[in-house]
Amino acid sequence: MKMKNYILLLIVLIGMTARAQRELEASVEGNVNELPVREYHLTINQEKVNKAGKEVMGMTVNGGIPGPTLEFTEGEYAVIYVENKMDVETSIHWHGMLLPNYFDGVPYLTTPPIKPGTTFKYEFEIKQNGTYWYHSHTMLQEQSGVFGSLLINPKEKELEYDKDLVLVLSDWTNEKPKDVLRFLKRGTEWYNIKKGTATPLNQVIKRGAFGAQLDFWRQRMEGADIADIYYPAFLINGEEKIEYPEFKPGEKVRLRIIDGSASTSFWMTFGGETPTLVSADGKNVVPVKRNKTFIGVAETYDFIVEIPEDRKLEFKIMAQDGSGTASAFLGRGEVLPAPEVARPDKIGMMQKMAKMKMKMGAPALQSRPNHPEPYELKEKWGMQMDDMNMEGMNHSEMQMENETKKMQTNDSKMNHSTMQMAKDSSMKKMDHSMNHSNMKKENEPMRMAGMEKEGMKGMDMFSEYNYDYLKATEKTDFNDSIPVRNVLLNLTGNMNRYIWSLNGVPLSEADKIKIEGDEVTRITFNNLTMMHHPMHLHGHFFRVINKNGEYSPLKHTVNVPPMQEVTIEFYGNEYGDWFFHCHILYHMDAGMARIVSYDTQRNERMKPFPVSNLIRETNKFYTWGMLDAASHMTELNVVSSNIRNQFTALAEYGWNENLEAEFSYEYYINDWVRLFGGINVENEMENSMDELSTTAIGGIRYFTPYMFQMDVRLDSKLRPQISLAREIMIFPRLAVFGEYEFQADFGWVDELEPGKDFENEQTWSAGLEYFLSKNFSLMGSYDNRFGAGGGLSLRF
Repeated sequence: MKMKNYILLLIVLIGMTARAQRELEASVEGNVNELPVREYHLTINQEKVNKAGKEVMGMTVNGGIPGPTLEFTEGEYAVIYVENKMDVETSIHWHGMLLPNYFDGVPYLTTPPIKPGTTFKYEFEIKQNGTYWYHSHTMLQEQSGVFGSLLINPKEKELEYDKDLVLVLSDWTNEKPKDVLRFLKRGTEWYNIKKGTATPLNQVIKRGAFGAQLDFWRQRMEGADIADIYYPAFLINGEEKIEYPEFKPGEKVRLRIIDGSASTSFWMTFGGETPTLVSADGKNVVPVKRNKTFIGVAETYDFIVEIPEDRKLEFKIMAQDGSGTASAFLGRGEVLPAPEVARPDKIGMMQKMAKMKMKMGAPALQSRPNHPEPYELKEKWGMQMDDMNMEGMNHSEMQMENETKKMQTNDSKMNHSTMQMAKDSSMKKMDHSMNHSNMKKENEPMRMAGMEKEGMKGMDMFSEYNYDYLKATEKTDFNDSIPVRNVLLNLTGNMNRYIWSLNGVPLSEADKIKIEGDEVTRITFNNLTMMHHPMHLHGHFFRVINKNGEYSPLKHTVNVPPMQEVTIEFYGNEYGDWFFHCHILYHMDAGMARIVSYDTQRNERMKPFPVSNLIRETNKFYTWGMLDAASHMTELNVVSSNIRNQFTALAEYGWNENLEAEFSYEYYINDWVRLFGGINVENEMENSMDELSTTAIGGIRYFTPYMFQMDVRLDSKLRPQISLAREIMIFPRLAVFGEYEFQADFGWVDELEPGKDFENEQTWSAGLEYFLSKNFSLMGSYDNRFGAGGGLSLRF
């Protein structure tokens, strides 16, 4: 290590008094300090389980969901054998733990996958204390049950309480997780219909929100999405309701709460006296009395509660979208109920967003993924402060907004010279004249440039989603002399195709984010989507910049609310490559992830396990289809698609012997534009199958503002054609759909009838679809070729 780096490390060790020295040192393999060993054995298996009224195949750890709590004491050496008894490979990631890169547990990136019938030995020094958890990082196995908790006691007791209780929150689906993702990829409202969170047009009009709906449609968005998936059950320690009568009146219980869900954030409330929040993500915070608290996926919070006399208190969770609850009861006697949390008003949210002139619908797929432009993306989309109604803000708030805008302007100018860097080109070296004390003052309001200020009209829907209540017990800031590298990551997504990305670039098209050791990396998350994204960095803790400045809390997972900014920073003291991703499992698997790299040599033991296997997982082909069987016609549509490529087969047959079939390949240039080519087959003579015509086709398909599917093409007979299609849900479960197609023939290939310079063919159809279930609908339609009829639609 160069002398300069030694000096920087010395500065960090002196200036960062909030961390123990061993947490600042790079993790090393082996029990080099001859620490006492604590050993566990975990067995992962496939078993039938019943968590939501139906027996389905799940994945268990030591026979249970969740798996067992592994308890350690800080200063021990963990040895954990993980045996795979399944017929597929698996893995375990130790979430929030500081440990050697090789044992982090991301298969093909840091750690070998655990093949069927084999056992892998994880071992690492316990350098921390607090509440953490573990879970599979293989495909979608976490959703099936491969997760559990870690309880790490401090060497000396730091807080006053009598007993511990670990509460692992989770969501459960009776569907196969891969089928859930495939269903999301096809684009459907069924999950919202099933859980009662859909916003059909009749409800929108009834609320006087049609103008807001038009604004959303103009920006190619159906509505204010909150959560993706229908879950029949939400669980606490594997149960919808669970009792803990062993706790006695007057006992103080430390509830160690872990959101181990695949994709659900929760509101948490407590009955009885207001509990004391004492820890977040395993790190102690200044104790604060707090009841209603939001917990994002993969976060942990510790509360101390006191068991009441002759009563039992309720701990209650409600899914963020209001679609379900679960409860735990502590003590005996009459229940002290936890406060109810109101279900979110999605239509009201749409109205407020429309009034605030939010620029939504940022692309999840850039046309030039090799040259992302994060600052331009930020300036074009999201919250534009100049357009907002600033009425009600006092002078100091306005001044803070102006300072933030200056900071952003200067930041953008400073980045101009580095905007040509490949892929994640938002990284840049900061001029040391912009020292940490100045950056802290300016970055704090940058979390949302003051969006949480109550004086700003409409912002109350965001005001609860910040970390200002978390204050570290000791200073966490860095010495001003340490170099700083800034990274801007816009969080981007496309609900229609279910692609999630950073700066409009999914993992499969992205370069690594290069970071330097002995340097501070500051990342600003700018959420340009309607959904919360809990962002998790493996192997590190980071500061979440909030109003507490130099006492900003340390976390390993940070929730980034819709249309808001959050800034984090961490010191580079590790080695190797680390995974960095949204912890909503389906968002991660759909592309919202990156590899953070110290650019050090890859571990020799990982040579047989190429990282391309991990990346390929986020760009798999998914296939789905729909069959309409009606009294007047039958239509079959089958699609197979990954991020950029799509194959489509469409066939329509009318009982009056009219046939049209089409097979095409499409390439997505971006979210909305795709080029296609293929063949079309149709009968030449009406009501006759004697003559079939086959033509080559090619053109552009475009997803327009207001959400029309447009098809502009030219066939091998040089006949231009344009079509438009749209579906709108008008009542709960009931949608109206229509399609219009116009084809012109100028006789450029086939001669027209004498005296004609032009012929055209127009086809159109319109109908209604009533959703019976996820896979079946009743449908009725009129087609000008096939006539009127009705029947059944099957989705598969």
